[in-house]
Amino acid sequence: MNQVIIGIAGGSGSGKTTLAKGIKNMLKEHAIIIAHDYYYRQHAELSFEERSKLNYDHPNTIETELLIEHLRLLKEGKAINRPIYSFVTHLRLEETILIKPTKVIILEGILLLENKELRDMMDIKVYVDTDSDIRLIRRIKRDVNERGRSLDSVIEQYLKTVKPMHEQFIEPSKKYADLIIPEGGYNKVVLNILTERLKTFLDD
Repeated sequence: MNQVIIGIAGGSGSGKTTLAKGIKNMLKEHAIIIAHDYYYRQHAELSFEERSKLNYDHPNTIETELLIEHLRLLKEGKAINRPIYSFVTHLRLEETILIKPTKVIILEGILLLENKELRDMMDIKVYVDTDSDIRLIRRIKRDVNERGRSLDSVIEQYLKTVKPMHEQFIEPSKKYADLIIPEGGYNKVVLNILTERLKTFLDD
């Protein structure tokens, strides 16, 4: 199967998930979204308190090698069993989701462009560039409303790990992008241009 793999990276709260969903909504059944976040490593041996203190913005916390293997299988036309990760318990669930190959695979995650082997599998590499204050506000709203976090814990994590890891790993990975997009999925002009380019590929 001829496929296009598009990787969408950028800081936490930058709008990359919104961009990925916007592309998916326009391409419908021809595209799937695979988030790097689904592949956080399992740490069932640790208590909830210990898991809560892990640095989830460091590349080592994600099982990128499994994602790479899954992408290879999808490119071979084979289905995969994608992990499900709970941000409430910081654990992978026992269940998985069956994902079948599609012509467009949309990857999204803060650290996608940090890994060379993963970068080399992408046909289009996108970095979503958004001001840090806007990203922080979006992260607070998401973590408090969707993940049951307290405001204090979100701010503490941001200062202790999110901001330093962004500066060390995520921002430098911008140099590998083919396309740098301000505001991600909120940038309707770029969303339409990207989607039309992908539709052209589907029509070939």
